[in-house]
Amino acid sequence: MQNNGYKFIFGPVSSRRFGSSLGIDLSPDQKSCNFDCLYCELKKAKTIRAIKNEPNSKVIINELKNALNEFKDIDVITLTANGEPSLYSDLSNLITQINTLKTTQKSLILSNGSAVLNPNAIEALLNLDIVKFSLDSANQKTFRKIDRSIDNIDINKLVELMSQFRSKFKGELIMEVLVVAGYNDSDDEFMALNRAFKKILPNRIDISTIDRPPAHNVRGVSSETLHYLATFIDAAPVSIASRTPLKSKFDYSKDELEKLLKLRPQSLYDIENNFTTNAKINLETLINEGKVIECDLAGMKFYRI
Repeated sequence: MQNNGYKFIFGPVSSRRFGSSLGIDLSPDQKSCNFDCLYCELKKAKTIRAIKNEPNSKVIINELKNALNEFKDIDVITLTANGEPSLYSDLSNLITQINTLKTTQKSLILSNGSAVLNPNAIEALLNLDIVKFSLDSANQKTFRKIDRSIDNIDINKLVELMSQFRSKFKGELIMEVLVVAGYNDSDDEFMALNRAFKKILPNRIDISTIDRPPAHNVRGVSSETLHYLATFIDAAPVSIASRTPLKSKFDYSKDELEKLLKLRPQSLYDIENNFTTNAKINLETLINEGKVIECDLAGMKFYRI
């Protein structure tokens, strides 16, 4: 990542999920998180409830003004952290200031989902354009084993609060599941997640696995496993993130594509990387016939009936 001389602003970063992004690191000096996730790519650190030595929001906004003048073609302004950004104490004011600065850009936060447990933070998040929450399991024991939060979070309460947030939020809600081999990679786990997502009603669900060295001794799953697990999710369009291509491509006739896209919209990334040439030609035909449409879900193109 480039920091371009800024202390709190980094990027631009190109993401296939959200487009071109300028990031705001709300905990640049050290990891500050209320979770100790098994798969975290940051160094191990003690879980905490507040960011230590947090940056002043005025300084962040001044940097952002300069960065937006320097980098004109930005799709999103992303609130993130060396940990959990919703722990930032001046979050509401910061988001208000970001909203006064942005023009065509959308505002985004990448949260582990615990923000819904913080009344002040969750009110602030209502003023964002895009919110991404993580939910790695809807099973209490599995959730605890993977995410290892500082507080003993009741997973049913967490899902209910996410659902309440969704009912008030006017922007786009993205849910993310990170699959860890031997923990949340079973049929039952994903059926339970799908039930939770049907309560939450997100715009999009991103499914990924470990692709960088994790803080703990765990491993990811194959691309084939990710695609298999995704078949249990029909609560919202699914994006599957994998750096490893599938060993065999999907080949669909026009009829098969219509059935597939009616049940499960496909992202442009999945089509480009996992469809055979014949399937792509058939998809193009359906688009030209007006049977398939392209839609944008928080910066990612999907195709659906």
